[in-house]
Amino acid sequence: MPEISVLLPSILQPLAGGRPVLTAPAAGPLTVASLLDAVTGGYPVLGRRLRDETGALRRFVNIYVDGDEVRRLHGLDTEVAPGQEVLIIQSVAGG
Repeated sequence: MPEISVLLPSILQPLAGGRPVLTAPAAGPLTVASLLDAVTGGYPVLGRRLRDETGALRRFVNIYVDGDEVRRLHGLDTEVAPGQEVLIIQSVAGG
């Protein structure tokens, strides 16, 4: 079965057991939301870091599908197909 890979920045990798890439089976087109559900199922802290209590993407988290930021597409309803690259980037603020 084809898979969809989600690339994590180094700052989020400790929340995913140190893994730089998480994968989910792609039985058909997935949305970004269902993909996040699949890859963060075993990593609840990572899931909470990416989305708030309502399930919305946190403002400091950007997700790209084949280089396009999902907020400019259909948000968490953006469809992802096998072979597409999904990249998560978390803004880091310093002071």
